[in-house]
Amino acid sequence: MSFRDTFLPGQIQILAKIAEMIANALKGGHKILLCGNGGSAADAQHIAAEFTGRFRIERRGLPAISLTTDTSAITAIGNDYSFEQIFARQVEALGQKGDVLIAISTSGNSKNVIGAAKLSKSKGITVIGFTGKSGGQLKNLVDINFSAAADSAAFIQEMHITALHAICDVTDQLLFPQVS
Repeated sequence: MSFRDTFLPGQIQILAKIAEMIANALKGGHKILLCGNGGSAADAQHIAAEFTGRFRIERRGLPAISLTTDTSAITAIGNDYSFEQIFARQVEALGQKGDVLIAISTSGNSKNVIGAAKLSKSKGITVIGFTGKSGGQLKNLVDINFSAAADSAAFIQEMHITALHAICDVTDQLLFPQVS
């Protein structure tokens, strides 16, 4: 039995709630913003692509923006302000009340992800956290948190991408039941 097989069954209700929150935001004409560092940045880009392109079913593109992809914005903000501000400044510019921020941090303590979560909350943006076992500081700043019960960053990231894929699938089913 794999780590994934033992972990995910206990998280089904959280995954379903997250998918429902995302689907409701998208139904309301809002968008998804995503952020993270390193492997979590790659996950943010990957999931934004699943929403804007497609996941499993043929459907229209859904509005999702990874805040990890614009190197000009990231380096300008990092240089002119600080690395801690690279996501918050983008949320300030792009985020609107009713949007969703998916904040990914294996430790839950990434300062730039925490900054984006704090600013998002002040703007009325729903914040969904993806963290490791302890949840770090991020777990206290989010509307709902998916916590991968592992200490290894590799296992945490494996659980995050698996969970995010499940969320994409359920979100599609909620938004496009006739196609699913």
